[in-house]
Amino acid sequence: MKKSILNILDKIEETALVGMFVAMVGIIFVQVIMRYILNNSLSWSEELGKFLFVWISWIGISIGHKRKEHIKITLVVDKLPHKLKMIFEAISELILIIICGITMYYGVIMIGIQRNIPYAGIKISTAWGYLSLVLGCGIFIIRAGIYFIQAVQSINKKDIIV
Repeated sequence: MKKSILNILDKIEETALVGMFVAMVGIIFVQVIMRYILNNSLSWSEELGKFLFVWISWIGISIGHKRKEHIKITLVVDKLPHKLKMIFEAISELILIIICGITMYYGVIMIGIQRNIPYAGIKISTAWGYLSLVLGCGIFIIRAGIYFIQAVQSINKKDIIV
């Protein structure tokens, strides 16, 4: 069941990210054509491109964690025995959960503060930008929680965390 939930989450994340990336590139491309070829600028395109970039960045942190592609210094940890390595892995995941939890908490506060303040160009609430932070950190916490449990379970085993 855990695998099927993660598979569904993976598909939703990847589909949303690809869609947002295509939209962002398309919007910026149209803006460049409008500005430099037609000498007419779209008032909303640059702001929407930035908005989509923020969403891509925050949702993308979870995919980076899933693929273990975030920067991590493992020079010392890689030389440790399996049990000690898994203890460090569990501690690392716990620290990431705490950091994302705090970030999420303040993101929720910012959503409340910004909900009545619109973006100038795209005329939607700036709270939508902060929602990306909350969702990205929430999904990251789910993944980090799973990796934390796997690390704790493998402390007494010779399994490799996948």
